[in-house]
Amino acid sequence: MKKLFYLGTLGLILFEIANVYFIMPIPGSQEMNSISLAYFLHSHQWIFRIVFVLMILSGLRSSWKRSKILVLISFALIGVVAYMVNFKMVADHMFYQPKQLTLLNASANKVDNDKLIIGVEYNNEARAYPIQFLGFHHQVRDSIGGRPIMVTYCTVCRTGRVFEPIVNGKEETFRLVGMDHYNAMFEDKTTKSWWRQENGEAIAGELKGQALPEFPSSQSTLGNWLTLHPNSLIMQPDTSFKSEYDSLANYEGGRRTGKLTRRDTLSWQKKSWVAGITVNNTSKAYDWNELMTKQIINDVISAQPVVLFLATDNKSLFAFKRNSEAQNFSIRNDTLSDGLIQYDLSGRPYQDSLKNLVPLQVYQEYWHSWKQFHPETLHGE
Repeated sequence: MKKLFYLGTLGLILFEIANVYFIMPIPGSQEMNSISLAYFLHSHQWIFRIVFVLMILSGLRSSWKRSKILVLISFALIGVVAYMVNFKMVADHMFYQPKQLTLLNASANKVDNDKLIIGVEYNNEARAYPIQFLGFHHQVRDSIGGRPIMVTYCTVCRTGRVFEPIVNGKEETFRLVGMDHYNAMFEDKTTKSWWRQENGEAIAGELKGQALPEFPSSQSTLGNWLTLHPNSLIMQPDTSFKSEYDSLANYEGGRRTGKLTRRDTLSWQKKSWVAGITVNNTSKAYDWNELMTKQIINDVISAQPVVLFLATDNKSLFAFKRNSEAQNFSIRNDTLSDGLIQYDLSGRPYQDSLKNLVPLQVYQEYWHSWKQFHPETLHGE
């Protein structure tokens, strides 16, 4: 019977480790296509635990008689492993949502204008969420123009996305549960399905295959955002997380040195930055270094003429549809021109009687992330 005790001990320890290994950035785990196994272990965790505990109890008496020290050491190991993997290595015990979400207008704002933000505009309202704060929280819940939004960011993929947290017609609550292929993953409260941050798709559980509606957003400096949206509200730091925000102060400029959130300054490396666009189900990535050099690129994706460009700060990223391939844009002093009409960074013409340019969703992202989730992506020149 003592064999049952030690088999149960080993099985419980290995299970607790495996239960977090496949969904956390532990060496080797994020390169595997193991989400089905990870979800199976997570969904049946109490069955595994009960089985292993029963094995331990069945062999406890004979093992105790044989060696009290080994039994005590076994229990100590179980306790240490269980504490580490269930309290220290669990995603939602490492990263928290704001305890209080504070949004202020430009006159009361305390965030520097050169900070990168994820901006959202809807129904004559605008919001700006600094990436330095989002990077720690991973998600911030808010509403704009009467609609709920879930503002998300994954620092390991450098992906900012905004979704409507609506599942089967109802507003849903999500918690950070881990990651898949280095991308943050959320679990909904109702069905416990797992949702990928990069595209809002449910990749495991009852709702697998569904996707959250994406809310249009853009990435720019706060200064450029306020120039375009002077009445915007800006998310302020939650004082409960000052040290966590401080640790990400050098993230947005690509100055971190850690393996997961550094920047490769050479082009087309794992941690190189790219600008990614998807048009008519065709995706294309553009080298950030090239974009900084040219500032503007006129191109065609899936028969749709497009233009993407950086503002003079080399941080604020925008993209629009072109009316035709013959319509070529240039940019000077943050004014976009096709030779006849001039537009501001948001695609609004300076002549009031003319139509706005049609915006395209464009993202700044690590190359490894873009090609992982857009495996058929094209490369910009």
